[in-house]
Amino acid sequence: MESRLDYFGNPFGAKVLKHINSAGKAITDSALPIVIQELVKLRASQINGCGFCTDMHSKDAAHAGETQQRLNLVAVWREAKVFTEAERAALELAEQGTRIADAAGGVTDEAWTAAAKHFDEDQLTALISLIAVINAYNRINVINQQPAGDYQPGQFG
Repeated sequence: MESRLDYFGNPFGAKVLKHINSAGKAITDSALPIVIQELVKLRASQINGCGFCTDMHSKDAAHAGETQQRLNLVAVWREAKVFTEAERAALELAEQGTRIADAAGGVTDEAWTAAAKHFDEDQLTALISLIAVINAYNRINVINQQPAGDYQPGQFG
């Protein structure tokens, strides 16, 4: 599989990615725990069918110490006993925030309340921002049919 165009090498694409990457760096540097960040990025990428980002974030999470068992269970997190209540709240918010078009009312009050129970205002702001940014990356890569499998942890950082 080949990408439709060299988005990363295109001058305009590079300009857009520079700004998205800056937002991503701000989120990475936030008080939102890295483990939560990686789980959210992986789950949103799975939902969106973004092979490139699923490959990247599963490898980055493993490189950061995430266990293979937990990575294997992200797609079925509701049925898995290996996630904390905070991680579950973040994954629920990520799913609802990613599937906005599928939900008549957007994100439910229940999902928001659960997240607000575990994260302070700065962390919630980072979580919302993370959901938005990973969805932007996913859409770029899915539309462009960016191939997956070659990513190496730290490749872009």
